[in-house]
Amino acid sequence: MDAHLRDLRYFVAVAEELSFTKAATERLFISQPALSKQIRQLEASLRVRLFDRDRRTVALTKAGEAMLPQARLVLAQWEETRRAVAEAARSTTLTVGFQTRIGRGLIPGVTARMAELLPGWKLLFRQVSWRDATAGLSGAEVDVAIAWLPVPDTGRLTWRVVATEERWVALPTGHRLASCSSVSLSDLADEPFIALPAAAGPLRSFWLATEERAAAPRVVAEAETAEETFEAVASGLGVALLAAGNAEIYRRDDVVFRPVTGLSPSSLAVVWRTNDDREAIRIFVDACFQCLCKGVVPAESAG
Repeated sequence: MDAHLRDLRYFVAVAEELSFTKAATERLFISQPALSKQIRQLEASLRVRLFDRDRRTVALTKAGEAMLPQARLVLAQWEETRRAVAEAARSTTLTVGFQTRIGRGLIPGVTARMAELLPGWKLLFRQVSWRDATAGLSGAEVDVAIAWLPVPDTGRLTWRVVATEERWVALPTGHRLASCSSVSLSDLADEPFIALPAAAGPLRSFWLATEERAAAPRVVAEAETAEETFEAVASGLGVALLAAGNAEIYRRDDVVFRPVTGLSPSSLAVVWRTNDDREAIRIFVDACFQCLCKGVVPAESAG
């Protein structure tokens, strides 16, 4: 079975860091168990062992040493190809990543602004799984993203907050709290929660309100998309936190949305690569802020 570019990227990260944990959390933004599983699958497909590893150390085998320069070469060639293709397309197209439906009147407003300032350009929107903590930016899948903070704070990403919204909770219609006009976090202390995947990192913790709880949340399931989350809630499997604006966007008959008191608000941001200084990115960011900035103090942060 042929290896995927992702497998080579994972292999190179571990080979350069000689640490599965460091490669997973600091370079790939995935969980360490997921990375270990991918490397084992790569070794199985190649029928060789690429790493000698024990509880404390990781070292390349002779096969791994032979593979490393070749893997780097393949990745470099692909990156050159990707840049050439992107350069040919980027003069007229901006790909926007998102993880929950954007709504809020943003798309028509930004599209109109882009048409005014960059005639001939078009926006492509691509939904990205919660498993990618960068909403598609780490793998060059998108040019810019509309994402909920926090995103990985590595210096490779810059963001600008365009909206702040209270956190609400999604409950199945027959839930004991469904008749309340609002609930507190203590009301939810013993509730089963639907969580983002572990690969989402700090964002998973934020939507579980981990830092604001007296005890760890009880997680009963994980969901990779908002749609999966609300299906799980509707089935009675658990509850989930969400931004107030998404309560309207995802409204459905089998789920009840209620505000949660005592929680810090959520922040929606435009996120882009720190080294991407194209005019189109700047115009897109400004257009998003103008459309959604009500109640937001202008702020830009480099992760």
